[in-house]
Amino acid sequence: MTLFDKCSNYQRANQAREIGRLPYFTPIAESHAGTEVTVDDQRLVMAGSNNYLGLTHDARVMEASRQAAEEHGTGCSGSRLLNGTMELHLHLEERLARFLNKEAALVFSTGYQTNLGILSVLAGREDIIFSDRENHASIFDGARLSFAATRKYRHSDMDELERQLADSDPARGKLIVTDGVFSMMGDLANVPRIVELARQYGAQVLVDDAHGIGVLGPGGRGTVAHFDQDVDLISGTFSKSLASLGGFVAGPAEVIEYIKCNGRSMIFSAACPPSNTAAALKALEILETEPEHVERVRLNVEYMRRGFRELGYEIPDGESAIVPLHIGSDHDTFARWNMLFDAGLFVNSVVTPAVPPGQGMLRTSYMATHTRAQLDRCLDIVRAVDEKLLVL
Repeated sequence: MTLFDKCSNYQRANQAREIGRLPYFTPIAESHAGTEVTVDDQRLVMAGSNNYLGLTHDARVMEASRQAAEEHGTGCSGSRLLNGTMELHLHLEERLARFLNKEAALVFSTGYQTNLGILSVLAGREDIIFSDRENHASIFDGARLSFAATRKYRHSDMDELERQLADSDPARGKLIVTDGVFSMMGDLANVPRIVELARQYGAQVLVDDAHGIGVLGPGGRGTVAHFDQDVDLISGTFSKSLASLGGFVAGPAEVIEYIKCNGRSMIFSAACPPSNTAAALKALEILETEPEHVERVRLNVEYMRRGFRELGYEIPDGESAIVPLHIGSDHDTFARWNMLFDAGLFVNSVVTPAVPPGQGMLRTSYMATHTRAQLDRCLDIVRAVDEKLLVL
């Protein structure tokens, strides 16, 4: 047996191709304001993007990115620790901290690296991390790198979390970490109960609000603000509502300083490029000064939830921009995705191991810039495909 045997034996992608087009790594030739895309000369409504505010195509964001590249070049060519920190980074950190009502913030090159940097440096062998089983992969990888004991609790099961906390050694450091909005189902963490348990058992709380910032809470300040709570640390990403690439963590100044000086994913990675930083900064400025974008996301998502329910789908109540359509087996999920794609609708196919066997789904998500005509087109395509399947 050789190291590469697993590669030649891997057939999952080929099995999906036998059903039709592989629903992953789809090359997009052109994006039309983010709400529509062209793939192989076919124009589709994009209902699978995390570009919740639609700011990736905002002229002001694109101009800020262009100007930064012209003034500072295309990259920093070094880590934040040594020679990659720019005034743009510091300005963005100040704005993020103020936006989230925290003492300080720290910008990373990606959202994934953010969680790796936080968890791997704050928790150690003598500590315990309590993590929801449906948290983002970056949280689990960061927990592994920390060498802390990790206790996974059933999704949003606050009773199990409390039992785990109660059974833990009071002398050990404890961190409860959760997504604010869970990226597949779009449901929200029970932040009020988590905060209550953390106070009762002497734990700190980290909320990864990648899918909440820009969508939930007063002024789009996220899940924590939505529940009117206060947590120790909030992490997030620029690749959703903030129309760029990068990540951040906000919290107490001394904690942020410690992560900055010790987080390996920070000090051993090149800094976030000037164009990315400037784009995120301009997107944050728009979010702060134009709250109507957040309201448009809410109205569009409410419209789609109602529409899917009228088509017979069991749509859970929710307030995020994510609306899951439950299908069933992996095969049926791939087949439905291909039919929707051929009819002009781009969504995301989610199968095992991202969900339990037999619980495959299509993850749809919506933007502030979707027009009512585009949303109606989505519903019409889903209706037509469902009717075709009934005939078959």
